Amino acid sequence: MVSLVPPDRGRRWRRRILVLTLVVVLLSAALVVGSGMWVRRSAQGYVYDVAGVPAAPVALVLGAQVYPDGSPSPFLAARLGLARQLWAAGKVRVILVSGDHRRWDYDEPGAMRRWLVDRGVPAGQVVEDHAGFDTYDSCLRARRIFGVERAVVVTQGFHIDRAVTVCRRVGVDAVGVGDQSVRRFERAWAWGAFRDRFAAVKAVYDVVSGRDPVFLGRPEWGVRDALRG
Repeated sequence: MVSLVPPDRGRRWRRRILVLTLVVVLLSAALVVGSGMWVRRSAQGYVYDVAGVPAAPVALVLGAQVYPDGSPSPFLAARLGLARQLWAAGKVRVILVSGDHRRWDYDEPGAMRRWLVDRGVPAGQVVEDHAGFDTYDSCLRARRIFGVERAVVVTQGFHIDRAVTVCRRVGVDAVGVGDQSVRRFERAWAWGAFRDRFAAVKAVYDVVSGRDPVFLGRPEWGVRDALRG
């Protein structure tokens, strides 16, 4: 069968597609690298260990996977362990646990609360946010729904710069503590760190666009009541 496209024109089209593909790849790489640099620089000076972190009224613990039996995954348990240390050391007075509860049979905040209360944190000092569907939603809801003005954000080390940056950009005077203990899960840690590079691009979009969370709702007084108590 004879081609109807002249050889020169076919080569030109292939060249154009190659150039366009290269431009898209380079622009995407620049966006990822630039977003990561912005996240790291914005968080610089605001990330600490448990001993050195400044005190704040609230610890904001960001959600992660919960198993079908209701127990936190090792990554989430490590975050909760840090929050408990902060509370025991008097660094924070209230722990706001923020996670995904889109389905009735999957409840990150409920599992987080149970874990903390079972380990000695008074139930009245643990407040649940059931619509923390991602980092941006958790930070913005902490400020707009729960009235949090200052907080220690708790998550894994590969995530802490982004979490602190987003919280600070939406109006929370945030510092952060990042867990390193679960680095022993090398494959899961590497995947989380890799994924977070691309999540930095989303963080830039979220902050610049100022989008509303997936679910906003009415103000909730749990944090304020716990602080008064």
